[in-house]
Amino acid sequence: MLVGSSTSDDAAVYKIDEDTALVQTVDFFTPIVDDPFTYGQIAATNSLSDVYAMGGKPVTALAIVGMPVDVVSNDIIHEILRGGAEKAKEAKCALAGGHSIKNPEPIYGLSVTGIVNPNRMITNAGAEPGDILVLTKPLGTGILTTAIKRGLVSGEIVDRAVDLMGRLNTPGARIAAEGLVKCATDVTGFGLLGHLRSLCASSGVTAHLSAADTPVIDDEIISLIEEEDCVPGGTRENLRTAEPDCEFDSSVTDAQKFLLADAQTSGGLLCCVPEAHLERVQEIFSEEETLCNEVIGRIGEPGDGPLISIS
Repeated sequence: MLVGSSTSDDAAVYKIDEDTALVQTVDFFTPIVDDPFTYGQIAATNSLSDVYAMGGKPVTALAIVGMPVDVVSNDIIHEILRGGAEKAKEAKCALAGGHSIKNPEPIYGLSVTGIVNPNRMITNAGAEPGDILVLTKPLGTGILTTAIKRGLVSGEIVDRAVDLMGRLNTPGARIAAEGLVKCATDVTGFGLLGHLRSLCASSGVTAHLSAADTPVIDDEIISLIEEEDCVPGGTRENLRTAEPDCEFDSSVTDAQKFLLADAQTSGGLLCCVPEAHLERVQEIFSEEETLCNEVIGRIGEPGDGPLISIS
């Protein structure tokens, strides 16, 4: 076992031989959008992401399904599964079956197995001082999906969020194959601060973030926080958990703090890129048409101060 649960990484890695290791992960959640096909796509994308975050390529997947069959019709269940199957096909991952149970509320996701060269795998324990932090998807899906449930937003901003959550994090496999990055994580339920906090703790380093340089899906999200108090409970809890290890400059607003802690669904990759490889990594991200390609901070030396400083 090369990577287990001790470092709170995105997936487990088990070495088969000198050139091959298995990457294994499982993830599922309840619906966050009304359309069943879209829900299936987003849930599958989110599950596949953990393999890409380890630098692996998904190979096989099994569906995990729990449905209130007395409420949700077979046609709707079929659409959820079809959405997930479409994303598995896009990832060139064989959907080999799965298991279903009767459940009080819908759940769907995938258990995914991938492969990676054990000498080129990416973990959250390999960050080094001087690495540059690059993010591939903007933040705000947690706040935005809460706004959708409250009927506060519609139209183009919702379409952008759905597109974001359905984008595969395929660049993870490419940057690993070229040996460009040794440390990364995907930004999901614990928010950017939570995942960066785990990364710093596992790597024995500190980090500096620029709140102003961290991309957001839409400027309207800041207004949703400030004017509508549209902040999900998970995001509030993420901020409370992260704050003891963070030092915020006085210029960082409360809205920016919530954004940095926002619980993401199917978020982007947060990569620790050696400066010598930055140009090539950003070139790959551009080729893969990532939704953003932003430098948002830098890894620092270990110290007695906070794990993360934010200005």
